[in-house]
Order: sequence, then structure tokens, then C-alpha cells
Amino acid sequence: MPRFTPFDFGVSRVMSLFHQDWKHEGDTPSDVVANDVARSQDEHVLAVRRDARALGSLPSPVLEVLWEAGCQHMPSFVPLGGGAAWTRTVVELCDARLSTVPEAHVLTGDDLEDGAACLDAVVAEIGSARFLTAEVRTALTGCARRCTPDLAFRILLRAVLCAPDASLSVARYARLQAIGSAMRYGEFLVDSVGFLVQES
Repeated sequence: MPRFTPFDFGVSRVMSLFHQDWKHEGDTPSDVVANDVARSQDEHVLAVRRDARALGSLPSPVLEVLWEAGCQHMPSFVPLGGGAAWTRTVVELCDARLSTVPEAHVLTGDDLEDGAACLDAVVAEIGSARFLTAEVRTALTGCARRCTPDLAFRILLRAVLCAPDASLSVARYARLQAIGSAMRYGEFLVDSVGFLVQES
């Protein structure tokens, strides 16, 4: 069974909501996420909740690094209570949305893929992404090892999109596509960074 969407999903898709004009989607970061999950299909909400719960195993400062790396414009963490509190808020917003569904929903098929078999490949791609700061690479590696390689890889792709000096060789992009294929991603997820490929 293919994944429920050919596009990005879970926390990495939530990160894409925070861009320069994010306030058009809500007055506060919580409003933005609440509005997103309110209009999303159950599978997306389940994926966001699963990712956010997994992130809960990381220290608050590491979470802040990951959120900031994956967002074009992440609001200040001070009013959010820090990275851990914000990540718990995301879980709570998903729980509130799912509580309105009369029957229980679960992720099935390829949506359960956590990328465990791709751990070494994901960590290698993180380590060689020198256009990211050492702090971001360390946080992503911790995410791959302590959460799931799938989650770390999707945040890596978001970080690539948000990094001002990012570029990809043809060979690197081919490796990213191979990892995405192994993770059972839809056709447009890894493709989102394809425009950064430098042919020479």
C-alpha cells in the first residue's frame, strides 16, 4: 500500500508552514498548526503526531535547532516555552483534532516505514551536507539515531530547502532519490529539492 500522499508529510510538512508570511495562516504558531490539522486528512494528523512524539526524546535545545533548520521563518521560542514545550503543543493539537473522529484511525502499510534500514545512508548524507552548520548536522544525526531515520531525512530535505547556500551534485541528488525510494516516499517529496542540482 503506497503512502497516503505523494508530497511531504508529518512534522516536516508542518515546518513548511512557517515562512515569511506565516501569519496569514494564524495569529500564533499554535493557530497555524491547529488550522492546518483541522483541514487535513486523518493520515496527515496521525503522521504529525507520530513525528512530534518521536521528537520528544530529544533535548529542548536540539529541538529548537531542528525546527529552525526546517523552517524558513520559525517564530521565537521564548513565547512558545522552548523547543520541547512547542513540540508537545504540536502533539496536543493533533490529539485534539483526532478526538473529533468517532472511529479510531491508524497508519498502515508504507506509512509505517521508519527507514531503519537506511540509517547509515541517512547519517552519511547529513554528515556530508557541509552547507549546513555543524550544529544542524549534529542535531539531525541525533534525530536519525534517537527518533527515526525517516523523520531525520525529511527534516534534512527541509533544511536543504531553507539553507541559503545549498546546492546538490547530480550524484548526491541520486543518492537522496534512492533513500526516498527505499522509504517508499511519493514522487514529489525528494523532488522538492531537485531544483538545487548543479549539473557541472
